[in-house]
Amino acid sequence: MKKVALFLANGFEEIEALATVDILRRAQLTVETISISDKKSVTGAHNLSVIADKTFQEANFSDVGLLVLPGGMPGAKNLNEHEELKQLISQFNEEGKLIAAICAAPMVLGGLGLLKDRRATCYPGFETELTGAKATGESVVIDGNIITGKGPGLVFEFALRLVEKMAGLKIRQEVQNGLLL
Repeated sequence: MKKVALFLANGFEEIEALATVDILRRAQLTVETISISDKKSVTGAHNLSVIADKTFQEANFSDVGLLVLPGGMPGAKNLNEHEELKQLISQFNEEGKLIAAICAAPMVLGGLGLLKDRRATCYPGFETELTGAKATGESVVIDGNIITGKGPGLVFEFALRLVEKMAGLKIRQEVQNGLLL
């Protein structure tokens, strides 16, 4: 089964990043957290520091099947300023591989033009950053290979949809039941 790469930038939304990693790992998926800076230590929007598994430069994305961008500010802005990450996202999109972003992070996809003529969702107030998209306001939207989520309070639904895409409905239901959802 393909791996998942979840990107961490200073200012990331801790709930979105850590709950997503936790839920994906409960589904027995291999998840690597990737710092986009040259340090593995990354500090979230609410001053929670975590140690990423790898830095962007150390990571190998050849066996990755899903890229995940957590939101938070200025985390999403920092992700949006990382040129190599944006190149990787564009490459994944061209190959039809899965790309997921939640909260403010869909702005990265919007800026790359990947949401043109697609349905998407984001944190309220960031709709103007979803260039060309039909902003739905839904909790989670899947349009082709792109999955977007609205925000931190909906992270369980977002992460469970990622589990379903990567491991199937049966595993999603097992994880969901284990979480008492």
